[in-house]
Amino acid sequence: MSAAAEATGHSPSEHGHDQGKRDFLILVASAGAAIGVGAIAWPLIDSMNPSSDVLALGSIEVDLAPIPEGQGITVVWRGKPTFIRHRTAKEIKAAQDVKLSELTDPQTDADRVKAGHEQWIIVSGICTHLGCIPIGNKATDNRGDFGGWFCPCHGSQYDTSGRVRHGPAPLNLAIYPYTFMSDTKIKIG
Repeated sequence: MSAAAEATGHSPSEHGHDQGKRDFLILVASAGAAIGVGAIAWPLIDSMNPSSDVLALGSIEVDLAPIPEGQGITVVWRGKPTFIRHRTAKEIKAAQDVKLSELTDPQTDADRVKAGHEQWIIVSGICTHLGCIPIGNKATDNRGDFGGWFCPCHGSQYDTSGRVRHGPAPLNLAIYPYTFMSDTKIKIG
Protein backbone atom coordinates (compact mmCIF):
# COMPACT_ATOMS: atom_id res chain seq x y z
CA MET A 1 0.00 0.00 0.00
CA SER A 2 1.13 3.53 -0.71
CA ALA A 3 1.68 6.14 1.96
CA ALA A 4 -1.46 8.06 0.90
CA ALA A 5 -3.56 4.91 1.02
CA GLU A 6 -2.15 4.03 4.44
CA ALA A 7 -2.94 7.55 5.73
CA THR A 8 -6.59 7.35 4.63
CA GLY A 9 -7.02 3.73 5.40
CA HIS A 10 -8.26 2.97 1.86
CA SER A 11 -6.64 0.94 -0.84
CA PRO A 12 -6.18 2.55 -4.32
CA SER A 13 -9.05 0.48 -5.78
CA GLU A 14 -11.43 1.65 -3.02
CA HIS A 15 -10.42 5.30 -3.66
CA GLY A 16 -11.35 5.00 -7.37
CA HIS A 17 -14.67 3.45 -6.38
CA ASP A 18 -15.45 6.41 -4.03
CA GLN A 19 -14.58 8.91 -6.80
CA GLY A 20 -17.00 7.19 -9.18
CA LYS A 21 -19.80 7.36 -6.58
CA ARG A 22 -19.07 11.03 -5.99
CA ASP A 23 -19.16 11.81 -9.73
CA PHE A 24 -22.44 9.93 -10.07
CA LEU A 25 -24.01 11.78 -7.13
CA ILE A 26 -22.89 15.15 -8.55
CA LEU A 27 -24.38 14.21 -11.94
CA VAL A 28 -27.73 13.13 -10.38
CA ALA A 29 -27.90 16.27 -8.20
CA SER A 30 -27.10 18.55 -11.16
CA ALA A 31 -29.70 16.86 -13.35
CA GLY A 32 -32.30 17.17 -10.56
CA ALA A 33 -31.49 20.86 -10.12
CA ALA A 34 -31.79 21.49 -13.87
CA ILE A 35 -35.18 19.75 -13.97
CA GLY A 36 -36.35 21.75 -10.94
CA VAL A 37 -35.28 25.06 -12.51
CA GLY A 38 -37.06 24.09 -15.74
CA ALA A 39 -40.22 23.14 -13.85
CA ILE A 40 -40.26 26.55 -12.16
CA ALA A 41 -39.20 28.60 -15.21
CA TRP A 42 -41.63 27.09 -17.75
CA PRO A 43 -44.87 28.39 -16.16
CA LEU A 44 -43.26 31.79 -15.62
CA ILE A 45 -42.16 32.08 -19.25
CA ASP A 46 -45.48 30.69 -20.51
CA SER A 47 -47.38 33.33 -18.50
CA MET A 48 -45.65 36.03 -20.57
CA ASN A 49 -47.37 34.89 -23.78
CA PRO A 50 -50.25 37.07 -24.94
CA SER A 51 -53.70 35.96 -23.81
CA SER A 52 -56.21 34.60 -26.30
CA ASP A 53 -58.25 37.82 -26.31
CA VAL A 54 -55.14 39.81 -27.26
CA LEU A 55 -54.27 37.34 -30.01
CA ALA A 56 -57.80 37.64 -31.37
CA LEU A 57 -57.21 41.37 -31.78
CA GLY A 58 -54.02 40.79 -33.78
CA SER A 59 -55.77 42.44 -36.70
CA ILE A 60 -59.03 44.30 -37.10
CA GLU A 61 -61.06 45.39 -40.10
CA VAL A 62 -62.54 48.88 -40.14
CA ASP A 63 -65.26 50.22 -42.45
CA LEU A 64 -64.29 53.75 -43.49
CA ALA A 65 -67.54 54.59 -45.32
CA PRO A 66 -69.36 56.13 -42.29
CA ILE A 67 -66.51 58.56 -41.46
CA PRO A 68 -67.39 62.02 -42.83
CA GLU A 69 -64.68 64.13 -44.44
CA GLY A 70 -62.89 66.27 -41.86
CA GLN A 71 -63.65 63.92 -38.98
CA GLY A 72 -62.17 60.80 -37.47
CA ILE A 73 -62.85 57.85 -35.25
CA THR A 74 -60.91 56.03 -32.59
CA VAL A 75 -60.69 52.24 -32.74
CA VAL A 76 -58.84 49.90 -30.43
CA TRP A 77 -56.13 47.70 -31.92
CA ARG A 78 -54.10 45.45 -29.62
CA GLY A 79 -55.48 47.35 -26.66
CA LYS A 80 -54.23 50.71 -27.98
CA PRO A 81 -56.28 53.64 -29.30
CA THR A 82 -55.85 54.14 -33.04
CA PHE A 83 -56.92 57.33 -34.81
CA ILE A 84 -58.44 57.14 -38.27
CA ARG A 85 -59.02 60.54 -39.89
CA HIS A 86 -60.77 61.31 -43.18
CA ARG A 87 -58.79 64.36 -44.23
CA THR A 88 -60.15 67.19 -46.36
CA ALA A 89 -58.33 68.41 -49.48
CA LYS A 90 -57.27 71.49 -47.47
CA GLU A 91 -55.81 69.29 -44.67
CA ILE A 92 -53.93 67.14 -47.20
CA LYS A 93 -52.45 70.21 -48.94
CA ALA A 94 -51.44 71.74 -45.61
CA ALA A 95 -49.68 68.49 -44.60
CA GLN A 96 -47.90 68.19 -47.95
CA ASP A 97 -46.70 71.82 -47.97
CA VAL A 98 -44.84 71.62 -44.64
CA LYS A 99 -41.08 72.09 -44.92
CA LEU A 100 -39.14 69.24 -43.29
CA SER A 101 -36.89 71.80 -41.58
CA GLU A 102 -39.94 72.95 -39.54
CA LEU A 103 -40.50 69.48 -38.07
CA THR A 104 -39.18 68.06 -34.81
CA ASP A 105 -39.28 64.53 -36.28
CA PRO A 106 -38.91 65.14 -40.05
CA GLN A 107 -41.13 62.93 -42.17
CA THR A 108 -43.04 63.75 -45.35
CA ASP A 109 -46.79 63.34 -45.56
CA ALA A 110 -46.27 60.82 -48.38
CA ASP A 111 -44.27 58.62 -45.97
CA ARG A 112 -47.21 58.55 -43.55
CA VAL A 113 -50.11 57.68 -45.88
CA LYS A 114 -50.77 55.08 -48.57
CA ALA A 115 -50.41 56.30 -52.16
CA GLY A 116 -53.80 56.71 -53.77
CA HIS A 117 -55.48 56.99 -50.36
CA GLU A 118 -54.03 60.30 -49.15
CA GLN A 119 -57.37 61.31 -47.65
CA TRP A 120 -56.92 58.69 -44.91
CA ILE A 121 -54.41 58.92 -42.08
CA ILE A 122 -54.18 56.04 -39.60
CA VAL A 123 -51.97 56.72 -36.56
CA SER A 124 -51.45 55.66 -32.97
CA GLY A 125 -53.66 57.52 -30.52
CA ILE A 126 -50.91 57.72 -27.92
CA CYS A 127 -48.92 60.92 -27.36
CA THR A 128 -45.21 60.29 -27.74
CA HIS A 129 -44.39 62.45 -24.73
CA LEU A 130 -45.88 60.58 -21.77
CA GLY A 131 -48.47 58.28 -23.30
CA CYS A 132 -51.56 60.46 -22.92
CA ILE A 133 -54.38 60.28 -25.46
CA PRO A 134 -54.65 63.43 -27.61
CA ILE A 135 -57.98 64.87 -28.74
CA GLY A 136 -58.94 65.98 -32.24
CA ASN A 137 -60.96 63.29 -33.98
CA LYS A 138 -64.23 65.19 -33.56
CA ALA A 139 -64.74 68.42 -35.47
CA THR A 140 -65.62 70.13 -32.16
CA ASP A 141 -62.36 69.03 -30.44
CA ASN A 142 -59.44 71.39 -29.93
CA ARG A 143 -57.04 70.37 -32.71
CA GLY A 144 -54.26 72.79 -31.79
CA ASP A 145 -52.65 75.34 -34.08
CA PHE A 146 -51.95 72.78 -36.81
CA GLY A 147 -55.40 71.21 -37.24
CA GLY A 148 -54.43 67.67 -36.24
CA TRP A 149 -54.45 66.46 -32.66
CA PHE A 150 -53.84 68.23 -29.37
CA CYS A 151 -52.65 66.63 -26.14
CA PRO A 152 -54.16 68.72 -23.33
CA CYS A 153 -51.96 67.15 -20.66
CA HIS A 154 -48.71 68.83 -21.68
CA GLY A 155 -49.61 70.83 -24.80
CA SER A 156 -48.12 68.70 -27.58
CA GLN A 157 -49.65 69.48 -30.96
CA TYR A 158 -49.71 67.28 -34.06
CA ASP A 159 -50.61 68.25 -37.61
CA THR A 160 -53.05 66.49 -39.95
CA SER A 161 -50.34 63.97 -40.78
CA GLY A 162 -49.77 63.09 -37.12
CA ARG A 163 -46.40 64.83 -37.03
CA VAL A 164 -45.38 66.61 -33.84
CA ARG A 165 -45.28 70.36 -34.42
CA HIS A 166 -45.23 71.89 -30.95
CA GLY A 167 -44.72 70.88 -27.33
CA PRO A 168 -42.61 68.34 -25.48
CA ALA A 169 -43.47 65.28 -27.62
CA PRO A 170 -40.23 64.06 -29.24
CA LEU A 171 -41.69 61.92 -32.05
CA ASN A 172 -44.56 61.80 -34.52
CA LEU A 173 -47.60 59.66 -33.75
CA ALA A 174 -46.69 56.11 -34.76
CA ILE A 175 -48.05 54.61 -37.98
CA TYR A 176 -49.48 51.14 -37.41
CA PRO A 177 -49.30 48.56 -40.20
CA TYR A 178 -52.47 48.63 -42.29
CA THR A 179 -53.66 47.69 -45.76
CA PHE A 180 -56.63 48.76 -47.86
CA MET A 181 -58.93 45.83 -48.57
CA SER A 182 -61.12 48.12 -50.71
CA ASP A 183 -61.58 51.88 -51.07
CA THR A 184 -63.73 51.91 -47.94
CA LYS A 185 -62.28 49.12 -45.81
CA ILE A 186 -58.92 48.70 -44.11
CA LYS A 187 -57.24 45.96 -42.13
CA ILE A 188 -54.99 47.08 -39.27
CA GLY A 189 -52.34 44.59 -38.23
